[in-house]
Amino acid sequence: QPVGADAFAEFRVLGKGGFGEVCACQRRATGKMYANKRLNKKRLKKRKGYEAALVEKRILARVHSRFIVSLACAFQTKTDLCLVMTIMNGGDLRFHIYNVNEESPGFPEPRTVFYAAQILLGLEHLHQHRIVYR
Repeated sequence: QPVGADAFAEFRVLGKGGFGEVCACQRRATGKMYANKRLNKKRLKKRKGYEAALVEKRILARVHSRFIVSLACAFQTKTDLCLVMTIMNGGDLRFHIYNVNEESPGFPEPRTVFYAAQILLGLEHLHQHRIVYR
């Protein structure tokens, strides 16, 4: 079933990257929350990133793991390529790293083991599907 930008209501920006940004969005028909990775077509063309974007789309469509975001749908607008993915609240390790300060100098060991185990299980899933990416 064709899906476009009008099927989603966008909320706040979750992160930014070299080709665009990731926003929280909600599917209007179901109310389910997703992360919409919007890749700017001009930036992709200028930095020769089209092939990498298509590889990312193919990989996300193939992967189904609790420890890796998966692709719900993909579409394009006039200016952006959009990859709508499952949203994982608190799933960005960078968020936790940036919240480390003098009062909170790091993670307790059990929490570190927990995050490391999740990363390894995600990598194991990719390895089982013969995927090497980033």
